Amino acid sequence: MRASLLFLAIALSLALQLPTLSAQQPAPDPASESPGTVHSRHALVVRGAKIYPISGSPIDNGVLVVLGGKIEAVGPASSIAIPADAYVVDATGKILMPGIVDSHSHIGIIGNPPVTANVDANEDSGPLQPQLRAIDAINPATAGIRIATAGGITTANIMPGSGNVIGGQTAYVKLRGKTIEDMIIPGTIGGLKMANGENPKHYGRRDQAPMTRMDVAALARQEYTKAQEYKRKWDDYNKAVAAGNKEAKPPERDLAMEPLVQVLEGKRIVQHHTHRADDIMTVVRIAEEFHYRVVIHHGSEAYLVADELAKRHIPVTLTIVDSPGGKLEAINVNEHAAAILEKAGVKVAINTDDDINSSRFIIREAALAVRGGMSEEGALRALTINAAEMLDLGDRIGTLEKGKDGDFILLSGPPLSVYTKVLETWIEGEKVFDRGNPADLHYATGGYDVADRYPRFNAAAGAGGAQ
Repeated sequence: MRASLLFLAIALSLALQLPTLSAQQPAPDPASESPGTVHSRHALVVRGAKIYPISGSPIDNGVLVVLGGKIEAVGPASSIAIPADAYVVDATGKILMPGIVDSHSHIGIIGNPPVTANVDANEDSGPLQPQLRAIDAINPATAGIRIATAGGITTANIMPGSGNVIGGQTAYVKLRGKTIEDMIIPGTIGGLKMANGENPKHYGRRDQAPMTRMDVAALARQEYTKAQEYKRKWDDYNKAVAAGNKEAKPPERDLAMEPLVQVLEGKRIVQHHTHRADDIMTVVRIAEEFHYRVVIHHGSEAYLVADELAKRHIPVTLTIVDSPGGKLEAINVNEHAAAILEKAGVKVAINTDDDINSSRFIIREAALAVRGGMSEEGALRALTINAAEMLDLGDRIGTLEKGKDGDFILLSGPPLSVYTKVLETWIEGEKVFDRGNPADLHYATGGYDVADRYPRFNAAAGAGGAQ
């Protein structure tokens, strides 16, 4: 008897020493791992789901392979080899599609709850603020970011508000990490937020410019004219240096002009808040005058000038609401707008403008667009690749293709069904939301508690203690 017990003890001891990772083992919860460690060493395989790659037709019983944060392979199970040491997620009966790209969001820069202490979207000391950077006000710990991942959003264009003619520099981020440095997409500088119409006219209530649409446009033209001159001075200086002129002196640096020059050079896209058709055409007119790229944001009446936008290849990112109201300039919002723009050949994206629409419901916005006549394919592209391209990120996100970032979501059913839930959200092969985790579920159902992100100080436990 003693010999048998000894044998069992030895066998158990040996078993405990065996490697815990085996071929095709289910993936562990990435929350228990240090970011970027597990899936950089082992392939992540998601199999059995119906895959919507967006770049092509849906794939029944598909397989997605992610290695080192990048997509290694995607296709039907019959054609994809599963690496021997892979972590395998069985997604049978589920839908898999690219992570959603929110091309217009204020999460982090408008905190949750949105009380004065947490709101930093608009610098109201003056109408022209190109030198401001969203990254200097985004709080990665705000619950709004977790709520967005619960809605399937993996990438966001976080922007200053629309209270200024020029509101500042936006940030292109992945919704992960503890610092803004973790979130910023490497190699990106963001866009430039501008606005016209009703919002920037609010300075008129203080007897300050701008009071009219005329002055909103004039201030924008004035700044870009200055930027042209600033650029010319730097071009002249750089040419002199290149020619060997050691006496050349650089112009005085101007932080407000630098992002505008980047716009003129095509390095930044202007992300422009505008609603009325006449305001949209003012945006177009100024963009053409100074030869810069622009994306129309909101575009409540963009459908009225769809042909004008289409022939200029100017895209529109719509904020789709089902209860119009609150702004007179948005009174003609139309549930068929996305369909009209799509039919005209305008590239359309769909955004939350969070906190106008909750990031949890961005898929619902796409469903509303389909109810208004937009194609299902167009609505899915509006959530993914179209939005990515409006941020100059189409080469790395927005579709499930080899070489792109491993950003994807798992859904419980058809992507545009009102009954469908976001089950999991993954960014570069790391899970950032799991509806099956009770702590994550709070963010999906409307409640939230940031204690798991910023541990509360526990005086009884002493310095550094948490409860």
